[in-house]
This record gives sequence, C-alpha cells and structure tokens, in this order.
Amino acid sequence: MRRRSFLAGNWKMFKELDEAKEFVLEFLPLVSQVRERQMALAVPFTSLSLVAELAKDSQLIVGAQNCHWDNEGAFTGEISCSMIKTCGASMVLIGHSERRQYFGDTDQIVSRKLAIALYYGLLPIVCLGENLAERESGLAFEVLSRQIKTSLEGLTAADAPKIVLAYEPVWAIGTGRTATDQQAQEAHSYLRARLTDMVGSEAAVQVRILYGGSVKPDNVASLMSQPDIDGVLVGGASLSPQSFAKIVNYLPI
Repeated sequence: MRRRSFLAGNWKMFKELDEAKEFVLEFLPLVSQVRERQMALAVPFTSLSLVAELAKDSQLIVGAQNCHWDNEGAFTGEISCSMIKTCGASMVLIGHSERRQYFGDTDQIVSRKLAIALYYGLLPIVCLGENLAERESGLAFEVLSRQIKTSLEGLTAADAPKIVLAYEPVWAIGTGRTATDQQAQEAHSYLRARLTDMVGSEAAVQVRILYGGSVKPDNVASLMSQPDIDGVLVGGASLSPQSFAKIVNYLPI
C-alpha cells in the first residue's frame, strides 16, 4: 500500500508576523500545482491565525508546535487544542525532540496530549527518536519500542489512521547529519511493526511515518524512495519558501 505523501515544515521559534506573511505569500504560488501530496507547516502560536487565514483557500495544512493535555485551567503560558482550532489550525506537533529534551515532555505526557488532540479533531504528528548515545550503544530500537508503546498507549485501531508518526533521530536534527536511507528505513519499518503489534496490520499500514533530521532539497527524494518513509518533517530547510517548495515539489527517483 502506498500512502499519501506528507511533507511538513516546522518553523520552531522563528518568524514574526511580517516574516510569516511574506513566506506564505511567496510559498503558495510555488506549490499551487500540488494535488497528490499533502503539505503542512507548524508555526509559532503568534502566527497561527494569520497563516491559517492566508492558507485557507490552498492545500496547505497549518498546525501548532505543541499543545496542553487539558482544555482549560491554571496552566500559565500553555495553549489548548480548542484554542488551536479556534485559530483556524488543524494540526499539532506532539512530543517533538526539543519538547522532550528541554521542556520535560515524557512519553506519558505525549500520550495525554495525543488523546486530547484526537478528541478535538486535530491531526497529531507524534514524534519519536533516539539520541546519539542511544544509537551508538545499540539501544535505538529499544528506545523506539518504549516510546511508541507508551506515547500511543490506549490508541485504538479506529483512531490509528488519524495520526501521523515522525521518526526523529535526535543526533541528526540541526546537525547537518542525516540518517542514511537504510538507517531511516530500518527505523520506520521497526516502528510500523510495533504499531502493528498494538493496533493490527489493517490499521498500521494506513499510518504515515515521516522522517525528520536535516532534511534538505537534495536528500528528500532518496529518503522518499524508501517503502516505509511516507514523508518528511523539515526544520531549517522549511524557513525559506524556495527551499521548502523544492522539498514539496521533489521529483521521485
């Protein structure tokens, strides 16, 4: 089964309102012919409403970079899934490696955030991945097994096709190092096998798994040629409209 390609950018903590507007106005004409593939941008909270409004008549999916696990409450500085939807967005990143590393997002927290994102009808991109020490110690698959089991705890076969997974080898994020096509495929295949154990093969085969880690216009096609890599989650290369458009418009090999 060939799943629909999904090419997502993550601006992280970049772009103020004028920069966000300039990007979208330049980017959309460059990808106006895209139909078979899905494309998305995860933008800072301050830009959600603006980017969602600019993209509303396009194929571009707009999402937030994080959410809270409750709908409201005394959680200063947080944002809920219902607030994200009110901004016009329809997607949310959950458990990005930087959230896990710097802000204490555990697998248990990721599971709670996933549940509420599904409840509110947002498309969750759940991020998983090992760090360099874990990779070099031969623990990569052990880490991935633990992460997917706990992060997706309680996920039903009915809800599984409503989520997207993103494999992020932490050692390849923003470092210029990229997992080889074989390393990425092995990790994606392993994650799909574990997902099959959890929700069954019929549901697992429908779940798209993205690769994230120093993706650029010159390596996206080779990554996308792998059978279990259904898309990419792009960081730095999504900050330029021309660069991200080249990724979205990549030519298959």
